Amino acid sequence: MGGPSRTHRALRYTLGVNHPSILLGTSSFTASGWEGAFYPKGMRSADYLAFYAEHFHTVEVDSTFYGCPSARTVNNWAARTPEGFIFSVKVPQVITHERVLADCDADLKEFLDTMNILGPKLGPIVFQFPFFNRSIFCDRHEFLDRLVPFLTKLPEAHRFAIEIRNRNWLDVEFANLLRDHKIALVLQDRSFMPSPAELKFDPITADWTYIRWLGDLQAIEEQTTTWDKTVVDRTTELSGWVDFCYQIKKRGVLIYAYANNHYAGHAPATIKQFRKLWQAKGLPELGRPQKMRQESSLFPD
Repeated sequence: MGGPSRTHRALRYTLGVNHPSILLGTSSFTASGWEGAFYPKGMRSADYLAFYAEHFHTVEVDSTFYGCPSARTVNNWAARTPEGFIFSVKVPQVITHERVLADCDADLKEFLDTMNILGPKLGPIVFQFPFFNRSIFCDRHEFLDRLVPFLTKLPEAHRFAIEIRNRNWLDVEFANLLRDHKIALVLQDRSFMPSPAELKFDPITADWTYIRWLGDLQAIEEQTTTWDKTVVDRTTELSGWVDFCYQIKKRGVLIYAYANNHYAGHAPATIKQFRKLWQAKGLPELGRPQKMRQESSLFPD
C-alpha cells in the first residue's frame, strides 16, 4: 500500500507534531448557509480552508468518500493550511460500499498514495461502512471473515478507524479485534446507534479515538437544509460527551472529534458549544489554533 519509505516518513512526522489532546473540527469545511454564519460574506471560496484552519485544528474530509481526489487537490489542501493542521479522510465508497473490501487493493493503494501527499497533516483514515442487511452478510461472522484478512494488509504507518452501523455487531469480540490491530472504533452520536455509555465493553481500542456527532439526518432535514444556525438543542448530549472526553483524556488517549451539520444544525456552533460546556465544568483549557480571528462576530451567542 505505497512504498515503505514514504509511509514510515509520514508516521514519523505525524507523531512528531505537538497537538492538544482533543482535536475538534467539523465534517467538511463548506456547507449551504455557512457564508455569513461562519465565513465572512463575500469571502472567496478558495479562501475558506485557510480561514477554517484559523479556528479549528482539524477537519473531516467528506468528499473523499465519493472518490479519490486528484493529487493537485490534495496539494492545495496542504498548501492552504498551517503546520500542525490535521485532515481526517474517509475511504472511498467503492471500497466500503460497492466492493465491500473485496478486490480493492488497487483502489486502496491509489487512495493511500494520494493521501500521503499530505505528509504530517494526514490524520485518521476512516472506513465508514453502511448498514449491512442479510442479503450482503448473513451475520457479523461473515463480515469478520471478510474484514480480518483485509486488516492484516493495512500499513501500520497510518491511523485507521472503522465505523459500523449494525449496532448488534458492536461487542467485546469486535472491540478486541480492532484492539489487536490498533484500529480505533468510531464512536457515534446518532439516532440509531448506541452511545459509549450503552456499550458493554471498553470502546477505546487504540491509543487514540474518533468521535462523530452525527444526529438524526432525516429528522433535522424536515426542519432545515440550510446549515446556518442551531435548530436542535444538544446541550444534554454534549455535556455527556464533555464528561466522557475528559475521562478518556485522563487515560492519555488522543481524541479526534467532529460535528456534522445534521447534529444540531450548524457544525461550527456545535464545536463552540462543546468548548463552552467544557469550560463551564472548570476543566483544563482546550488548545486552539495559534492564529485565531475574533469569534464574537462569527458565532453569535
